[in-house]
Amino acid sequence: MTVITYDFDDLIQPSQDTLLLRNAASTRVRDILQSTREDAEAQLKRDGKGTRCSERLSAVQDAIIQGLYGLACKAVGLSDIDKAISVIAVGGYGRATLAPGSDIDLLFLVPDGRSTEVDKVVEFLLYALWDARQKVGHATRTIEDCIALVKTDNTIMTSILEARFICGNSALFANMIHRYRKGVVKKSAKQFVSEKLAERDQRHARYGESRYSVEPDIKDGKGGLRDLHTLFWIAKFLFDANSTEELVDRGVFTKEELRRFHKAEDFLWAVRCHLHFLSKRGEDKLSFDRQSELAERLGYKAHGGLKHVERFMRHYFLVAKDVGNLTRIFCASLEAKHLKDAPSLARMVAKFLPKGKRSAALSTVFQLEAGRIGLANVAAFSIDPINLIRIFKESGATGAEIHPDALQDMRLHLRKIDDRLRNTPEANSLFLDCLLESGDPETVLRAMNEAGVLGRFLPEFGKIVAMMQFNMYHHYTVDEHLLRTVGVLRALEAGTLSGDHPLSAQLFPTLTSRRALFVAGLLHDIAKGRDEDHSIAGERVVRDMCPRLGLSSAETETVAWLVRYHLLMSETAQMRDLNDFKTILDFAGIVQSPERLKLLLILTVADIRAVGPGVWNGWKGQLLRTLYAEAEPVLTGGHTAVGRKERVTAAQEIFLQKHPALSDGDKAKIRQRHYDAYWLNVPLEQQLRHEALIARAATRDVTTDVKSDAFAAVTEVTIFAPDHPRLLATITGACAAANANIIGAQIFTTTDGMALDTILLQREFVDESDEKRRALRVADTITKALRGQLRLKEAMAQAKKPEYRAQAFSVEPRVIIDNTSSNKHTVIEINGLDRVGLLHHLTDALFQLNLNIASAHITTFGEKIIDVFYVTDLTGAKIENETRHAKIMSALMQVLAPEAKAA
Repeated sequence: MTVITYDFDDLIQPSQDTLLLRNAASTRVRDILQSTREDAEAQLKRDGKGTRCSERLSAVQDAIIQGLYGLACKAVGLSDIDKAISVIAVGGYGRATLAPGSDIDLLFLVPDGRSTEVDKVVEFLLYALWDARQKVGHATRTIEDCIALVKTDNTIMTSILEARFICGNSALFANMIHRYRKGVVKKSAKQFVSEKLAERDQRHARYGESRYSVEPDIKDGKGGLRDLHTLFWIAKFLFDANSTEELVDRGVFTKEELRRFHKAEDFLWAVRCHLHFLSKRGEDKLSFDRQSELAERLGYKAHGGLKHVERFMRHYFLVAKDVGNLTRIFCASLEAKHLKDAPSLARMVAKFLPKGKRSAALSTVFQLEAGRIGLANVAAFSIDPINLIRIFKESGATGAEIHPDALQDMRLHLRKIDDRLRNTPEANSLFLDCLLESGDPETVLRAMNEAGVLGRFLPEFGKIVAMMQFNMYHHYTVDEHLLRTVGVLRALEAGTLSGDHPLSAQLFPTLTSRRALFVAGLLHDIAKGRDEDHSIAGERVVRDMCPRLGLSSAETETVAWLVRYHLLMSETAQMRDLNDFKTILDFAGIVQSPERLKLLLILTVADIRAVGPGVWNGWKGQLLRTLYAEAEPVLTGGHTAVGRKERVTAAQEIFLQKHPALSDGDKAKIRQRHYDAYWLNVPLEQQLRHEALIARAATRDVTTDVKSDAFAAVTEVTIFAPDHPRLLATITGACAAANANIIGAQIFTTTDGMALDTILLQREFVDESDEKRRALRVADTITKALRGQLRLKEAMAQAKKPEYRAQAFSVEPRVIIDNTSSNKHTVIEINGLDRVGLLHHLTDALFQLNLNIASAHITTFGEKIIDVFYVTDLTGAKIENETRHAKIMSALMQVLAPEAKAA
């Protein structure tokens, strides 16, 4: 790279005030930085070289500091500027790479007994950079200070490790580095490695344990730049390596692995620099609203059913996966040098593994090394490629991890997994053992996926590895979601989730199609990313896959049916009226057998839980249990253990057991207050809160209650008020006026004409007390609106429009009017892009259309809303007239997209 220099001497004027000189220097620095960043951004767009961009920005920063240092020394009268102090880059800047929005971390190393002039130089330099709007972190220390601090502070130890001389007293810098390596590094190698890896694990926990979270942090997230930096810190500390190339000389990486290191680093730097240029600040989270712009900048195009942004993010996750592989290889090298302990679990396995677990394969082909399964024969994969599958079966059977050296060797033999191996019955039998017989199949399959074996053995699975879905609903890549689904299935089978899912845990031991269920769990989204509906395409794909895996024709049929209809139960439960018997009949007509019903319930629970944190909630669980209980007698010819009336009575009795002091009259009043739908569809905990709310409502006035759920990232506002046709529109309008985004609703009417509505709001604050205050403000706005104390339209117009993440997405607006799904009501299904106030405008439009809402089913899948209304005209009849249908569609489409016209 060309040497860059800046001379600020022309700014010096005779008898010039130091402050004026510093201001002039800051102005010039701002101009240099602006032109540099413009040039760097343009060059990055042309060549896509991220590392080169970061090195260019660092070199310019060096030249600025060198020029300012010389100017500062002259301004304060220091003649021998090379002897004054040592200006040193530390932190990320010490690696000679900078992102556009990165902090500038400096260490001013001063001699013992420093002079006033030295302090003035430091002050001049810092204020010149701060006035140029740079974020500068700094410390002024002697060599003794540095050596003392690194012995007690791991962060400072790392900063000195990365220290790089910029200008000033080079001998002072060299002396510090000599004392650092002699007095610190040689004495604390193992401790440094342990602390750095523990620090990495803590960072992963903060930013999300999975490297496949769909809004990753490119710097600190798992598989990000910081993981590569951690490897280099350790290498520099242990091997005195000043470049990654030296890691090959030290036998840590092969040349191919070094190439992957550089490739991953360059890609991550390109993305990070583009992200900083776009946001004009040091933003490192790849949020949805940035991903599309980044994909365009990086030149990705839509292809093969994937959007351009999905292809970009898939590339990102494949790079993150490579970073994980490099980390494992590096740690194996450390273990070989006894600088890193093997995981405590693996050591325990090695010590206590029963002899019965030491299978023939383990004793003849594999061996335990530091508690991990390694290769007893270095040619194991060449001699018999089935060992590429067998080693994972052994890992699942014994509970021992696979040694990184074996994983490294595995990557060299992935091509051995060809069609011949894929069609070998033994290999497929071993794979099914991994899925069905392992104590922790999720972990075994994830290791297989990380190693690249799973995608090679199941090419159909390989197509969805690292694939992300550009929406706010799914938290993980497709392959990660499927592996988590398998994990939930195993937890349900083992009974560890029986408290959350009692029905699923109860049904699991009664299944006759366990194999089919686990295979369907692993493959239910196998056809994501295609132009065709993934459920339909997936059915076709698994019909081809299952016989090869060794499933019978009956099992194949079951898997294919589960994949085809894996969304049926959740969509029916959340988007249809379960008290309309036509809903139950239609659902049962597709399911057709009690065994399929059990399988579908359990798969649905696992699928929803595996989407991401907070997606599952008690409402969904209650709805699924209700749908199961309603459909079971239909599928068993009316023979069921508990009928509808018995279930209502049982729910009432469980509720009343919580109120033993009530009189018989009060108990009868409570039983009669709610319709059957309430007792069947509302969880007990919520029923108890509702009763407390109703007890506070002394008159037929508006009464509210709020509850926040930090884990689910939602806040509930419950309203008890006299029912009337415009009630829902008024409530939703008040929420919009309070800038509260509705993501769900549960609506009931009592037998005495009161409405009991619970609105789910997207959480706004992390702090619980702040969120509670916000919820109370929303509830107060709803109360005023229902009492007529608020001019709703004016309040909505004046409300500050929040920055809403869903605007980064597009959802095709759609209105479906259906007269076949209910015998009594017209069902209107509305799909569209979510926004604050949308539900109010939809319900208000239905009111203006003179439609009576019998029930509403409000669901939000990330940025997409699917709202279903069961309606009649004012006489209680279905809407049959086609002209009326067209008018309804036009009005609702106008709400969804004012510029759109109904088809």
